[in-house]
Formats: sequence, C-alpha cells, structure tokens
Amino acid sequence: MRTQSSRIDGLGTTIFARMSALAASTGAVNLGQGFPDTDGPDAVIDAAVAALRGGANQYAPGPGVPDLRLAVAEHQRRWYGLEVDPETEVAVTTGATEAIAAAVLGIVEAGDEVIVLEPYYDSYVAVLQMAGAVRRPVTLRAPDFRLPVDELRAAVTPRTTAILLNTPHNPTGTVLTPDELAAVAQVARDHDLVVISDEVYEHLTFDVTHVPIATLPGMRERTLTISSGGKTFSFTGWKVGWATGPESLVRSLLGAKQFLTFTSGAPLQPAIAAALRLDDDYFASFTDGMRARRDQLCAGLADVGFDVVVPDGTYFATTDIRPLGFEDGLEFCLALPERVGVVAVPHQVFHDPDTPLEDNPGRPLVRWAFCKRPDVIDEAVRRLAAL
Repeated sequence: MRTQSSRIDGLGTTIFARMSALAASTGAVNLGQGFPDTDGPDAVIDAAVAALRGGANQYAPGPGVPDLRLAVAEHQRRWYGLEVDPETEVAVTTGATEAIAAAVLGIVEAGDEVIVLEPYYDSYVAVLQMAGAVRRPVTLRAPDFRLPVDELRAAVTPRTTAILLNTPHNPTGTVLTPDELAAVAQVARDHDLVVISDEVYEHLTFDVTHVPIATLPGMRERTLTISSGGKTFSFTGWKVGWATGPESLVRSLLGAKQFLTFTSGAPLQPAIAAALRLDDDYFASFTDGMRARRDQLCAGLADVGFDVVVPDGTYFATTDIRPLGFEDGLEFCLALPERVGVVAVPHQVFHDPDTPLEDNPGRPLVRWAFCKRPDVIDEAVRRLAAL
C-alpha cells in the first residue's frame, strides 16, 4: 500500500516545527520561529470579538468579506498610490502562505520553471514541488545579500513562466533597491513573465523604503502582490492574508483557493480591515519598536562574538557562526537548545535541497528573530554568552 505521494517526497517536517518543538521540550528561548510574544492592538482584538458576537461565524464569501477587500484596496492606494478594484482585484486568503500556494497552483503548469531568490521561505520549495514546477534559484550571498542581476538574467529559459519574488526578504533581511527591482521588472517584461511578489514584511523596513514591484512601469498587469495581517499587526495565528493584482491573475488564484480552504476566517476579516485602517502613528510606532529590538539583538549577538548582518527589513537578523569556531548551522542550531537554552534557525534549510552540503552558501549562517520582548532578547543574549 502506497502511503505517500511523490509530490511530498523529501519535504519532511518544516524546520519551524522542529525548532519550536525543541524550544518547548527544553525550555529554550525561541528566537527561531517568526512570531511575536505580544499581541497586536487592542482595538483590532475588540473588532474580532465584536464580529464573533455579531454573528460573523459562518462561511465568508470566497474572495473575502467585502469590507476587508475594500480595506486592502484602500491600503494599496494609501501607501503606494496603486489603484485596485476591491471587487475583482483583491482576494482574501488563509494567510500569505495559502496565497502563494494558490497563486502557483492557479498559474503555473507542471514542468514550468519558476525563478526564486535563494535563500527562501521553505514553503516555496514545497508548493513548487507539489505543483510539479521546476525551481530556478538565484542566490543572494552573504555578507551583503544583494541581487546578482546577471545571474537573474541567466536563469531565464524558454520554460520560465514566473518569478517568485520576496522583498523585504526572509531570511536575509534584504530590501531590494530600486535598481534591483528595475532589473527584475525588465526581465519579467522582456520574457513575458508573471511575478508573484511576497511582501508580508512591507511595513518592516528600517531606514530604507519598500517599493512594490507592481508600481514599476509595465508591472501592474503582470504582478500578484501578496501580504498578510500576521506580520504587520502581530496576529500570526489568525492567518488572514490577501493578494492584489489584475483580475485575470486574481481569478486564477481564486480558482485554486476555492478547492483548498474555500473561504477564510469570517470573524477575523473585519478585524484585519480595522487594522489596515489604523492611523500612521501605529505603523510608525510598530516599525520604531522593531528597529529598537533589531539594534538590541544585533548588538548582543556581536558582543557574543558572531559576525552579524544587520537587516534592512523583516524581523530577522543573520549571523555567521564561524568566528565562534562552528561550521555547520544545522548542527549548531540542533545542539543550541541543550547547550545554552536558545533556539535559532539555520540558513542552509532555506537553500535548494539539491545543493550538496559542502556547496551550500548558507551552511555557516543562522537566522535569529527579534520580534520578542526586550527582556526576552536580553535573556537570550545572556545565555548565548556561555558559548
């Protein structure tokens, strides 16, 4: 009896589940998985409670609650000057991960090649494999993690149909520059490619500006832009995401989504609509708070002896572990909870699984989440000092 499809061969258990389980079993400080340890704004929680009490507990419309679709469209206009039709150009999803999966399943044919920026969020590998697509990684290399434009151009083949873009970039913290985005856009236009742009960290940039690729000339009509309420409002467990783009691409995404989850959490959608309409002070305060935590953790990691790459965006910092005498990030991270009581995530799991270990550019690199309370960050650094 066959018990597993080849579609999930080699995928295993996500690194986040493994490391969070280690954190729970050892009592370690969890700087591995990217979730905050405080809740988002009370007003947003109150809006969710009101929706629950008000009877919003049955199936929501498949494309999403109208008010959330309107709020997403308002957000795109407010922050980026993008005009989006909430009726036909917005789809609400069960988190950004479902939006990515539904976009790939709805747009990409088996055998098509998809360019991805490596290292990448591990779900990209899984969804491309399940869709029967072929990965074409373009590697951002330490210590600066800049886009190698010539390698991007060289990655295109006659079978390439899409670019799966991520900026601000997880796990490196890189925010693509206007010149880098222009290069991506030029490749997409020259080869008539769709861009699926994962922008969940759009409001987490520090001293640089996030530019959606859909704002560039000739890109709105070929870009699906994906985001979510989890990262910006600190409600990662709610799993409310969305995609915006031309009607044809949104329709394709919804064609797949309807057979995945059909619809997404009805009482949480009005709450995220309220969150998207929070005033500018919330967004500025949120970013300033994360910047302070970034600086706190990066300074602490440097004091411990790591080489630290200070991120321009996201809430992840990267270190090179070799100055402390370690070589393999996975071995280091698996031993770290027992050794000092801290959890982190190795970069090498974000690289192409077909790359031999000795050639994996992420092997000596480790990702640390700083979306934690200052006292938790201090405790993690104190423990790491024992290395």
